[in-house]
Parts: sequence; structure tokens; C-alpha cells
Amino acid sequence: MEKKHSKRMKKNYESVDDNKIYDLKDACAILKNSKQAKFVETVDIAIKLGIDSEKTEQHVRGVVSLPHGIGKKVKVAVFAKGEKVKEAEDAGADIVGGEELLEKIKDGKIDFDRCIATPDMMPAVGKLGQVLGPKGLMPNPKLGTVTDDVKKAVNSLKLGQVEFRSEKSGIVHSGIGKINMESKAIEENICAFFKAVQKAKPTSVKGIYIKKVSVSTTMGPGIKLNTSNLNVA
Repeated sequence: MEKKHSKRMKKNYESVDDNKIYDLKDACAILKNSKQAKFVETVDIAIKLGIDSEKTEQHVRGVVSLPHGIGKKVKVAVFAKGEKVKEAEDAGADIVGGEELLEKIKDGKIDFDRCIATPDMMPAVGKLGQVLGPKGLMPNPKLGTVTDDVKKAVNSLKLGQVEFRSEKSGIVHSGIGKINMESKAIEENICAFFKAVQKAKPTSVKGIYIKKVSVSTTMGPGIKLNTSNLNVA
């Protein structure tokens, strides 16, 4: 059965030429001028990489601090004890706790977007791998979310630090903002994300690393980007 699209979606799809590669400013103009849904849509970026996902050493993963945030409040939880509890609270963490927080999460109560753990909490937090892992919430020292510098970590997440990782299909994708942000802010967030993925290139990857980049809104069509001008903003 053929899927039916609303008039709004049809109009938005008609505004994009699938065979065309757009400059960043033009692509963002299309996003901003598209007829929006009844909610504030997220601006998403998808990057197709020339990696072999079967090889662990070619997996791509990292974090990037978006210059204009992600356009929404990020709820941060911190696993800590002792003096680090107050440090987390003073830094603006939304949820702070030790064993009692672990028990709540075991019961399925996850009411946060990102989480941080101090190193001394990781033996206990590690037991929540099956709960936090699938949701991409497990603290990781390589991503700066297992640290004694709780203040810095909380501030980074609150200001718009985004984690990315390659999927089995070789694609990295993430939300990089909201459509109600200024066009310039969206452009600069896109460039920051692109540069971070570019910098995360595994040394074992040969040939073309970034094959295709496209942006879209939550309910809109993908717009292919000209990658030659994504390093300028």
C-alpha cells in the first residue's frame, strides 16, 4: 500500500532536487523556508563514511561541542558521592546521586538526556551497562563523561556537547539544533559537527573517508551538501 503524505510534506519534498548538491547557505535557507510541523523540528545531519564497519579499528566515535548548543535544555545526571555531589549540584546538574540513583535506574527510571560518573562510581555504574548502553547513556572516559572534573563535564553537556558514533551502515548521524534557531547558528553547528567527524578519521581508513553529507528536519527531506564549503564557518 502506497504511503500517503500530507500536503505540507509533499510541498517540502518538491522543494528539494534529489539530484542536486547544495551549498550550505542554500540548504539552510530551504530548511528555514519549509513549511514546519506543529512542533519545533530538530535539524539532523547524516554523514555517510567510507569505512569498513566490520573492522573495529575503523569505528568512528567522538564528541563535539556545538557553538550554539542543540536548541533545547539538556537534562544531566551525575553519579557521584562525597564532595563531588555538591560540585555537581553547584555546576547545575539536574540529578545527582550514588547508590540510590543506581537503584532507581535499575527499576527503569531514566529521566535524563546525558550522564556523568566520577571514576570511583564506575564499578557500580558499569553494572548498568545493559540499561544505559542501548540508550547511549553509558559514561565513557574517552568522551569526557567519566571524570573527576565534574564541573567542566556538566558545563560541556549543558552548553551543547554532542556524542556521535558510526552505525553498522557506516553512517554517523545526530541532531545539531532546532529549526527555530538562526540560520547562521545552524550553519556553524553543521560545520562544527562535520569538522569533528572529519578529525575522528581512523588511521586505517584508505580512500574517500566522507562520501556524502545531508541535512534535514525531523519531518523533511534530506538535502545533499557540498562538503567543500563545510570547513569555512
